[in-house]
Amino acid sequence: MTSVPKPLKFLRPHYVTLKTYYEQTMMAESDVKEYLADILSVLAMSAPGDEEELESLRYRLLGSKGDISSWGHEYVRNLAGQIAKEYAKRQTADTPIDDLLELVQQIVAFHMKHNGETEAVDLLMEVEYLDMLIEHVDRTNFKRTCLYLTSSARYLPGTDDMLVLELAFSIYLKFEEYTNALQLALVLDKRQYVRQVFTSCNDMLQKKQCCYILARHGVTFELDEELAPIEEDREILQDIVNNSKLSEGYLTLARDIEVMEPKSPGDIYKEHLLDSHTCAGANVDSARHNLAATFVNAFVNAGFGQDKLMTDTSDSSSTNSSGNWVFKNKEHGKTSAAASLGMVFLWDVDSGLSQLDKYFHSKDNHVIAGALLGVGIANCSIKNDCDPAMAILGDYTDKEDTLIRIGAIMGLGIAYAGSQNEQIRCKLEPILNDAKASLDVIAFAAISLGLVYVGSCNEEIAQAIIFALMDRSESELGEPLTRFLPLGLGLLYLGKQESVEATAEVSKALDEKIRKYCEITLQSCAYAGTGNVLKVQNLLGHCSQKDEMHQGPAVLGIAMVAMAEELGIDMAIRSLEHLLQYGEQSVRRAVPLALGLLSISNPKANVIDTLSRLSHDTDSEVAMAAVIAFGLIGAGTNNARIAGMLRSLSSFYHKDANLLFCVRIAQGLVHLGKGLMTLNPYHSDRSLLSPSSLAGLIAMLHSCLDMKAMVLGKYHYILYFLVLAMQPRMLLTLDEDLKPISVPVRVGQAVDAVGQAGRPKIITGFQTHSTPVLLAAGDRAELATEKYIPLSSILEGFVILKDNPDYEDRL
Repeated sequence: MTSVPKPLKFLRPHYVTLKTYYEQTMMAESDVKEYLADILSVLAMSAPGDEEELESLRYRLLGSKGDISSWGHEYVRNLAGQIAKEYAKRQTADTPIDDLLELVQQIVAFHMKHNGETEAVDLLMEVEYLDMLIEHVDRTNFKRTCLYLTSSARYLPGTDDMLVLELAFSIYLKFEEYTNALQLALVLDKRQYVRQVFTSCNDMLQKKQCCYILARHGVTFELDEELAPIEEDREILQDIVNNSKLSEGYLTLARDIEVMEPKSPGDIYKEHLLDSHTCAGANVDSARHNLAATFVNAFVNAGFGQDKLMTDTSDSSSTNSSGNWVFKNKEHGKTSAAASLGMVFLWDVDSGLSQLDKYFHSKDNHVIAGALLGVGIANCSIKNDCDPAMAILGDYTDKEDTLIRIGAIMGLGIAYAGSQNEQIRCKLEPILNDAKASLDVIAFAAISLGLVYVGSCNEEIAQAIIFALMDRSESELGEPLTRFLPLGLGLLYLGKQESVEATAEVSKALDEKIRKYCEITLQSCAYAGTGNVLKVQNLLGHCSQKDEMHQGPAVLGIAMVAMAEELGIDMAIRSLEHLLQYGEQSVRRAVPLALGLLSISNPKANVIDTLSRLSHDTDSEVAMAAVIAFGLIGAGTNNARIAGMLRSLSSFYHKDANLLFCVRIAQGLVHLGKGLMTLNPYHSDRSLLSPSSLAGLIAMLHSCLDMKAMVLGKYHYILYFLVLAMQPRMLLTLDEDLKPISVPVRVGQAVDAVGQAGRPKIITGFQTHSTPVLLAAGDRAELATEKYIPLSSILEGFVILKDNPDYEDRL
């Protein structure tokens, strides 16, 4: 009220009199009449009367059209509210809105000058005129404006959200915020926008930072002369996009945190803390025991290049001690054991290939298959100009032996996930419709094609998979492996929403045994990460039906769709609780896996409690799923509470070989990369979803829907699909020559500061560390020094720092 002139306070009781005078007397059209309309407009704001009349707006339009700001902030906000209502009325009546838009122009200008960016954006969204915003943003307010636009996009209906993000992208480009613009280009999934960022940016350092973001997102991106004219620069940038420095950065972090010492499975199990009688039974099923140790060893020492089972050469009594562990496994166990060497040398392609080479000379097909898979794993998320994975694996996809073919096919899928590599399509597509190929080879070919072409909507592959499904016999459709075909199909449309409709229609012609399964899988993949509430409701509807095969994917689908934002996650967790109480058996078996996906690498207390309850369930399938989910939610966190629970479960289930195996896998996952890694497919402050990471998780979770046939049967190497989601959860700061540099940073819980006044703190409860540092789920970092300026607004992964020219060292 302080900005309202004194006389107006005393005019309020006379509002009706003045209004009558204005309406009835024959006042000549003059300035005086317009000024009276202005005064009536202000008085109407607080006058008692019919809300629907919108009198304040009516008199404003009849008034003097003078400066709106002189009447104060509250008046402008009141008008904005009435304009929104009037606009809706006129839209239904189809009357012109030009006079309203003039007023909107004034109000938006006023808000943007007075830190009211959120109100300006809201008003323009109401009148569907967001393009007007660009002319009003300036250096002082564009960051707050874009932050509000990108945050509100999550809650807008389809297509509108894309328009809002495109506007934010244009604003960022206008003010040369290239890293932010690139992140939006990746959210929009538009290659031409990514190119636009590179062509608009002339600063080599900024381009390098953009390349680090592309590498983390797992994008295959070829830089040409237009994007980087100088050849030397182009090679450096391409090297970063290819992720060739990932292993080096990861080991820098490991050395800094002093965790280079290899760990054995025994160090993880900590059996000395348990009763002696339970440990005695641990070695009963020794092949199964060794297989579990293989996986634990692979997950814990992933990327370190040394371990105590596969590479340990300290045992001088044997000439080839590293080869011995492989042969302590039976048949298909050797496949996983040989492949685990690829995991130990994850991201380090040269060392990995030279270590795996010896297994290619083996007489045992299981070992060769494992070595082929190991090559794929070592190459995961690394691109290389020589294409070593293709050169080695390409020749093996057409071999006679089924196992070798599967090893090569799965290896190619992991090594080239998301690359849309044409050579792989030519190799794997014919397998789908090959009458001589066995079902498991066809199933893995479908999954690998789904991974390589994830989110590409490739029609030819979709058609080939549908034909492969139509060719299956009645008995084959009942096989657990057949489910990989609809999943491979779904991955082609991952996150692509409406684009899936045509394929979904065609899939209705399939045999009724698999039809429903295919439909649910397609829908849940297409809307993964969108937070679409209607799809979640639809999937919940499927869960309420009688016990059927397609309910597992429906439950996983709820998690896939809802994982987009925190609110959706909390609501989905609550819905899953209800399903546990009222759902059929097939639904209950999938719930723990869905919980695992919703809080992956983020051990929330309420989820831990639910899983703890389910891990003792009378139905062993539910218990196994809960134990695996423990591994997923604690993945790479070294969470002491989960580790303790899993230890006690290992003694509780010491006589049940299957459940004990699951407990071991979960223990390996909790200590993933000795606690330096995450499986979360979201990165860059939860703003970007990496398609190939999510695809790897979905493939592994779908195979866990039938534990006994897949993970506990002879296809346990499916667990290696998790490698696609494995990423270091680090912040590594680099100087302008891309050498690691240690600077103080504050790390704390992220706080949502969207739309808050002033310059609110974006983290709370922080501690100050020197880089490199680990970032837990929900953590955010900011520089604790003004000596450097970070080139990315989000401090995560590799961040380049440049010297601050205005910095003065205050001694």
